[in-house]
Amino acid sequence: MMAQYLEVKAQHPDALLFYRMGDFYELFFDDAVAAAQALDIALTKRGKHEDQDIPMCGVPHHAAEGYLLTLIRKGFRVAIAEQMETPEQAKKRGYKAVVQRDVVRLVTPGTLTEDALLDARRHNYLAAYAELRDDAALAWADISTGQIRVMPLSRARLGPELARLTPRELLVNDAKAEDIRPIAEDMGAALTTLAPSSFDSQAAEARLCALYKVASLDGFGQFTRAERAALGALVDYLDLTQRGKLPLLQPPQRDHAEALVQIDSATRRNLELTQSLSGARDGALIHAIDRTVTAAGARLLERRLSSPSRHLDTILARQSAVTHLRTAARLRSDLRAALKTVPDLDRALSRLALDRAGPRDMAAIRNALTAAQTIAAQLDTPDMPPLLAQAATALTGHDTLRDALDTALVADPPLLARDGGFIAPGHDADLDEARQLRDEGRSVIARMQADYAQDTGIASLKIKHNNVLGYFIEVTATHAEKMLARGERYIHRQTTANQVRFTTVDLSEMETRILNAGARALEIEKQHFNELRRAILEHAAPLAQTARALAEIDLAAALAEIAQTGDWCAPTLDTSRAFTITGGRHPVVEAALTRAGQPFIANDCDLSATDTAAIWLLTGPNMAGKSTFLRQNALIAILAQMGAHVPASKAHIGLVSQVFSRVGASDDLARGRSTFMVEMVETAAILNQADDRALVILDEIGRGTATYDGLSIAWATLEHLHDINRSRALFATHYHEMTALAGRLAGVENATVTVKEWNGDVIFLHEVKRGAADRSYGVQVARLAGLPDAVITRAREVLSALEQGNTGTNPKTMIDDLPLFSAARAPQPATKPDPAREELARINPDELSPREALDALYRLKALSTP
Repeated sequence: MMAQYLEVKAQHPDALLFYRMGDFYELFFDDAVAAAQALDIALTKRGKHEDQDIPMCGVPHHAAEGYLLTLIRKGFRVAIAEQMETPEQAKKRGYKAVVQRDVVRLVTPGTLTEDALLDARRHNYLAAYAELRDDAALAWADISTGQIRVMPLSRARLGPELARLTPRELLVNDAKAEDIRPIAEDMGAALTTLAPSSFDSQAAEARLCALYKVASLDGFGQFTRAERAALGALVDYLDLTQRGKLPLLQPPQRDHAEALVQIDSATRRNLELTQSLSGARDGALIHAIDRTVTAAGARLLERRLSSPSRHLDTILARQSAVTHLRTAARLRSDLRAALKTVPDLDRALSRLALDRAGPRDMAAIRNALTAAQTIAAQLDTPDMPPLLAQAATALTGHDTLRDALDTALVADPPLLARDGGFIAPGHDADLDEARQLRDEGRSVIARMQADYAQDTGIASLKIKHNNVLGYFIEVTATHAEKMLARGERYIHRQTTANQVRFTTVDLSEMETRILNAGARALEIEKQHFNELRRAILEHAAPLAQTARALAEIDLAAALAEIAQTGDWCAPTLDTSRAFTITGGRHPVVEAALTRAGQPFIANDCDLSATDTAAIWLLTGPNMAGKSTFLRQNALIAILAQMGAHVPASKAHIGLVSQVFSRVGASDDLARGRSTFMVEMVETAAILNQADDRALVILDEIGRGTATYDGLSIAWATLEHLHDINRSRALFATHYHEMTALAGRLAGVENATVTVKEWNGDVIFLHEVKRGAADRSYGVQVARLAGLPDAVITRAREVLSALEQGNTGTNPKTMIDDLPLFSAARAPQPATKPDPAREELARINPDELSPREALDALYRLKALSTP
């Protein structure tokens, strides 16, 4: 047995081998040590190899999915080796023959299909990157849904596209692995290397044609050699990991970079589109706006949010559907109620294609088709927007398949086919009889006993059972001659002291049927399962269209729901360079404030441009809301171009080609980059790539270095954005000297976040208005943060001296003259006499009458009134 294990393991040296032994998956040698540590399970020993104990651990096969998920999350790959025959079959080859085992599947991060291993509301992409001379392409697939796409790109665009897709696993050519590894690690994708033969474009075309059973790929589009290579590598890897059982992949579709809003990885991270800075979904934009009620709808929302469109007709069609459902409140409510009953049709279909499905997946398809029929009827009105009307059409045409599933399956089938009991009673007469024999064997024998008693006229006749004779007819010795006289039917089996035992051909056959009834019933059910599976897969293409239509309807209804409940508006979109937002709000911050019972202060923004740039230079104190204002306008643009309504009272947006954000920064110690270096790299990417249709938000450029260096960099950056990039931009800064640029550059306007001072404190009004701030209120904000009074007092002294120096004294001389060491003794705040406190100290409450106490209270009130 161990020789067989080592032989199988040698074929998969880079994977943990789950070796099936009865009801357990066992692991041996180094695999066992690694798995025991990762899974926190006991490590034991089994036998010896080369005079050394063999480490061993194991997990129950029925609970393997949970262990697989843990191992995959910790970066392992797992090869599943199953028993390919029963022990009885093995013994036919020899008494000591070992049960044949072989790997049936290689489990990797990008090839998961089981619900327990996947997030139902997110895609699980496997990607492949191919480079052929100057040509390159990225292909990606989600085998749990069958989606497969490809796009041409340069290596410079690989990082941003991986940030958009967030694949779990990336396939690359062995020769390119080390160059690509840093990019994959940045995006959190497991890197898997394949031999160059997997990326051969000619072999890839043959592989794809065989998969789709076509003579040429031209019917799917004109793919470049690099695109064919990337797609072929995906299929080759899936063939390897699924051991020949390829998933049900839809025809490949090409994405065009110019059709999507370009958002780089830093901007996605800063804007927290699909995950917060902590890596969680909670706190991200998608969490705040997700009102979808189906898993497929949630996945479509993530795709649309990650890939806003630049195609005006596409955007307006999506927006029209949202607007219609927002207005039709009753229809929206009915649709959402029906959609809540829709299971995950895509993933159920994929598991059926991979032969990993159970009866419950078939029931999911039946229930989805039933709900689709209801939804199609709800959308059957003449005034339906084209997007919804087209989706409704894709929901019909499945009557035959739905009726077949509805007739064959019980309402709530078991998870696994081997459990049986999923075919409805009355669907198959042979199955009903087998079940009756299995479940009601005693009553069947009792009816036969009554028939035999009536036939022989012996009322005391009994049918009994033992392990030697099986079922037999027993009568007393007094009736022996009567029974023996009818030997043509009743066959003598045994005579005892007081009884005589007989059997019949019917009784023997019934005994065999009863004993085999359970296995027979399960066999019949499996036959029906396979027939239903074939019927479903024959309708795979229209079923996939139905799944997409249901997701589209769910997303439109969800966006309409949040638009209505959140008081969002339908933005005006066109091909101009307008960007006018009235009463804009940040959806994530607003949701958090609403939960806390606080209002969100809405603000306007006007970055409309014609022939020049349109830039707002935003000043104001920390904590006033500058970063929120910057981010909310970028999010409004993204929401508008994904086809949603936006959190504003009015919005007019000319199509945005790119969104860039440089808001907040942290160091990158792994690459030896300081915070300032990271900031400069992100700023460089913006200045080198932004065009005149880009939307750029920049926050405090240059703050990580010396004051004059930082001011110089920020100044030059703003000039470059205005003169060269000519973008629409929001530029927040604490360098108030830059406000002078508004008078020199035609496309620059000053704006500020207002505050109010009260008794030395600062009150944030969170209102953005035209004009420039005169100061940053940094000391007041520091005081709110809880800095010691001594530090605050000293900071005021230094600030005052610096401000006086700026009026004429040489700053260096003035700073040199500051009493820098006076902070060693914490200055005590000056105290003023307090008449009310002095009067209170003179009062002895024990000596006061009620009238005197009242008079004293009036005196104290008078003294405390300013």
